Amino acid sequence: MKKIVHVAVGVILKAQQVYIAKRLSNQHQGGKWEFPGGKVESGETVTQALARELAEEVGITVNQSVELMQIKHDYDDKSVLLDVHLVRDFSGEPSHQEGQQSGWFAISQLNAMEFPAANKVIIDKLIADL
Repeated sequence: MKKIVHVAVGVILKAQQVYIAKRLSNQHQGGKWEFPGGKVESGETVTQALARELAEEVGITVNQSVELMQIKHDYDDKSVLLDVHLVRDFSGEPSHQEGQQSGWFAISQLNAMEFPAANKVIIDKLIADL
């Protein structure tokens, strides 16, 4: 049985733009764009994990987030459970702390970029809600 990785994902929004980063080449799905976030640790709520991960990864403080969706996706080597939250209320300016290529992009640009397959549903929802 494949390992299931529970991930808190933040869709950081400012107007019609979203903050994304490119995964490092040595990571799972390396070289593809992603919405920031990370694993939910034992004893953490999704909201706590999201706040911790976004502080560590992109240097922002989440003031408030809103649940967007939950996605289950099977890759060849693992399964993921993504708890996706919209983050519009935050302090600080996002910048990737680990040196990845990152930035603000128009939501309308996302379909032309390469993301992990599990992220397709998120992109479709963001574009539909434009």
